[in-house]
Amino acid sequence: MPPFRGQPVTGQGRPAKPQISNARIVVPFEDNRHLTQLLGEFDSHLALIEDRLGIEAHAHGNVIILTGSESQCALARQVLEELYKRISKGEAVGPGDFDGLIRHARHEVPSDGAQAQIATRRRVIKARTPMQSAYMRALQEVDLVFGVGPAGTGKTYIAVAMAAHCLEKGLVERIILSRPAVEAGERLGFLPGDMKEKVDPYLRPLYDALYDVLPPEKVERDLELGVIEIAPLAFMRGRTLGNAFVILDEAQNTTSMQMKMFLTRLGENSKMVVTGDPSQIDLPPGMTSGLEEAVQLLDGVKGIEAVRFTGADVVRRELVARIVSAYDKAEEKKQTRK
Repeated sequence: MPPFRGQPVTGQGRPAKPQISNARIVVPFEDNRHLTQLLGEFDSHLALIEDRLGIEAHAHGNVIILTGSESQCALARQVLEELYKRISKGEAVGPGDFDGLIRHARHEVPSDGAQAQIATRRRVIKARTPMQSAYMRALQEVDLVFGVGPAGTGKTYIAVAMAAHCLEKGLVERIILSRPAVEAGERLGFLPGDMKEKVDPYLRPLYDALYDVLPPEKVERDLELGVIEIAPLAFMRGRTLGNAFVILDEAQNTTSMQMKMFLTRLGENSKMVVTGDPSQIDLPPGMTSGLEEAVQLLDGVKGIEAVRFTGADVVRRELVARIVSAYDKAEEKKQTRK
């Protein structure tokens, strides 16, 4: 991702190309049909590579010519050749695939260095950042994972995708998705309609993620049968959740007691994921977030892992990453004044 300041930009808002070029790499490709997909509409994928790596990339016949820093051109070649292989295998690639591979190649990736992925019936979700790879591996390896960080980093979406994967593979018997409804207090009584109508608007992001990774008819059937359950946090009290993949979203809005209650629901052969953004706490002033407290208390406990995302892991449009960065800087200034 190009830096937000300190670098000259063109009239279109793209970083200016380096004035000095010290490498020229020609990357050949055999199949022009695959090359067309690799380039993207109007060579949009090449434009993305130019923006991210500060080089020039041009298609000419069946080759792509890379000009600029030797290390950045080599990285671009690595990305192009890897995505060409995927296209040759029949996979569709888009801007997210380019962005993900570039981010992984530019940073030291935890674990074995590979770009992690999750396969569901509808799609294969590939990690877009090194931290997403670490998150996916944590979901595979331990039974309780905290995903903490700003909006747009894929915390909830990846957790739902892993839940769908585990359900389809028979690793769990059901999926349970939960959120604190109406901020942390869960005050639903004043809302019109029955209980489902009251809570559905607050759980809609979980539905959206499910429909994206599973066929709609399967989601509807499993919701009817109770194989997939979506409920507000208050409904978890007194239950033991066994043989399940359990997700608590927006956990920054839980109280200390609510978080303890939820974590102690974990039953045999179950996995639990707790996601939240500490910068968006809606609790009354002076009240401790159950998410922040739990991450601190459980640090170092075997079988539990906390993955911390930052603004650098935002995978929505670049403008969202810039907004997150601006808010982070403002918060840092506040803390410095204190």
